[in-house]
Amino acid sequence: MISKEQFNTEIKLIISNAIREDVGDGDHSSLACIPASAKGKAKLLVKDNGIIAGVEFAKEVFKYIDENLTIETLIEDGSQVKHGDIVFYVEGSSQSILKSERLVLNAMQRMSAIATKTRQFVDLLDGTGTKILDTRKTTPGIRALEKWAVKIGGGENHRFALYDMIMLKDNHIDFAGGITKAINKTKNYLKETNRDLKIIVEARDLNEIKEILQTDGVYRILIDNFNYEETRKAVALIGDTCLTESSGGINEKTIRNYAECGVDYISSGALTHSVYNMDLSLKAVN
Repeated sequence: MISKEQFNTEIKLIISNAIREDVGDGDHSSLACIPASAKGKAKLLVKDNGIIAGVEFAKEVFKYIDENLTIETLIEDGSQVKHGDIVFYVEGSSQSILKSERLVLNAMQRMSAIATKTRQFVDLLDGTGTKILDTRKTTPGIRALEKWAVKIGGGENHRFALYDMIMLKDNHIDFAGGITKAINKTKNYLKETNRDLKIIVEARDLNEIKEILQTDGVYRILIDNFNYEETRKAVALIGDTCLTESSGGINEKTIRNYAECGVDYISSGALTHSVYNMDLSLKAVN
């Protein structure tokens, strides 16, 4: 996984790029009718039910726009919220609040939706010992926010990107000439480049799992698109040799059944690519 420093850099890049995109050479709507000296106060109002996420990110946005803005937090990230709740108040320059508004709302609405869906999956896994993982199926440019939201919802982060973990999937295996060749080439590459990266290998059937198990150094086997019976057999074959992960179209109706097959992890792209934004608004307080 990426370091805290790398993650913080990603967040700063997201904010600076979003403000560049949205504000450009100025928020002329506010500049045209609101004096620079005007002070105001606004509240983050919840108009939906679910898990709130993005409060800490909002603070970073307000700080980036105007260090003199003050935030009073009433509800923390990861909390259950309902229609009518007030998450925080922000107070200070009216122009600064308005300049921050759209980025704060866009981010928090999506992050809260992801956290809410993740929490649903976590609850469905309760008592099984299986953990839910996100994937790289994220919105380009805001991956850090979406993976942050998964953590807030109680899930676990898979690799952040292509550079922080080795994942040998079907195309890698086929292009490399087979599973054993792909694994051995990977181990040689890591040794030659002095990199310490964990190796995950995807298996398409039980025979491929048997072949993976003949080579050491694999951190986790991805049991991809197996049915329940095949998954149970795969878990039995792998035993304690390495960790196991199920994936492939697993949803709310099937996730518990796959967990009960004994896998350590279940990964789901749906956590980030199939959510509906939570309804939030930033309203002026008179």
